[in-house]
Amino acid sequence: MAVGELALDARVVASPGVLLAAIHASEAELGLICPRAQGAEARWASGVPVIAAPDLASLLNHLKGTQRLAEPEPGEVEQAPPGPDLKRVKGQETAKRALEIAAAGAHNLLMIGPPGAGKSLLASCLPGILPELSPAEALEVSMVQSVAGMLEDGRISRRRPFRAPHHSASMAALTGGGLRVKPGEVSLAHLGVLFLDELPEFQRAVLDSLRQPLETGHVDVARANAHVTFPARVQLVAAMNPCRCGHLGDPALACSRAPKCAADYQARVSGPMLDRIDLHVEVDPVRAADLALPPAAEGSAEVAARVAAARARQTARSQVSGARSNAELDGDALEEFATPDEAGRKLLMQAAEAMRLTARSYVRMLRVARTIADLAGVETVGRIHVAEALSYRRQPPRA
Repeated sequence: MAVGELALDARVVASPGVLLAAIHASEAELGLICPRAQGAEARWASGVPVIAAPDLASLLNHLKGTQRLAEPEPGEVEQAPPGPDLKRVKGQETAKRALEIAAAGAHNLLMIGPPGAGKSLLASCLPGILPELSPAEALEVSMVQSVAGMLEDGRISRRRPFRAPHHSASMAALTGGGLRVKPGEVSLAHLGVLFLDELPEFQRAVLDSLRQPLETGHVDVARANAHVTFPARVQLVAAMNPCRCGHLGDPALACSRAPKCAADYQARVSGPMLDRIDLHVEVDPVRAADLALPPAAEGSAEVAARVAAARARQTARSQVSGARSNAELDGDALEEFATPDEAGRKLLMQAAEAMRLTARSYVRMLRVARTIADLAGVETVGRIHVAEALSYRRQPPRA
């Protein structure tokens, strides 16, 4: 199998998707001819003889036996630089707890709070508490990067992707597209985190285009010249101000239109989109007294250890459930592993009636409660776990 682009001077230049071609060649029990610049990328596919050709003449001489092209070396596993530590976050205990639950179960999270409260800092701490990608997952993520032409020198990483597009991003940038269809941000964040800061500032249609990927774990890009399906199993983390001025609830700083401005501002995000977010947490302003406190005794390392233990329990259940994380539990597996005890079930039914939970919200509450129980190290979902899960449901704007 041969993949690459031939320049007018007979050089074989880089082409997107070489890693996928190598894996396909492995399944078909074929060898692979690819550009020399992407030989290290192709070597990640096991058992594939790779010829990395710099130009057409060298390839022909190699095939005739008059010249031998050296077999490329596999690319390196890239060590990602350390990110911010949770010790840097002063106060915000409720938000940090919600972040831990989100990391433990791969749940979607929305943080609502005034400017400067630490929402972006909290989101940037998330990669530091998430478990590393397994070798199979790292290869899966690298295949998306290969199609996008972003796999430089064949280097892959075990760190989960963290993508943070600007709120001016177009629909094609977020979901994928272009003349030669490429994956968008939601696919580049596959098995990682998609962080949307200033959520209401995104175009309404752009946000709503994420509803299907968040539910199904893949995105279908249909164009006149191509119909492509990309993986998009992402953990959505979003942040927003409570209103345009950002100071709802503070009489000294809020604008004269409060609380109507909050309802208008938050209405930019559709109800179905919000319904797909498992955890909604209010991030309160940080007081000067909090900033003067010494760093917290518990940082990302301690939280990451609890998250890893909770993920290990989910991995052990995956043989039966088929779900990599609690966020993917569905059907019979959800009934078997996330059904609460009698006290928890009664509380959930009462809350479902009082809060008018949709069927989707009900299922997501069960998944979050299962994650909270995993963090506590217990097998049965109890009333206390259900109560905490319900506390993270979205509340109406405050006056």
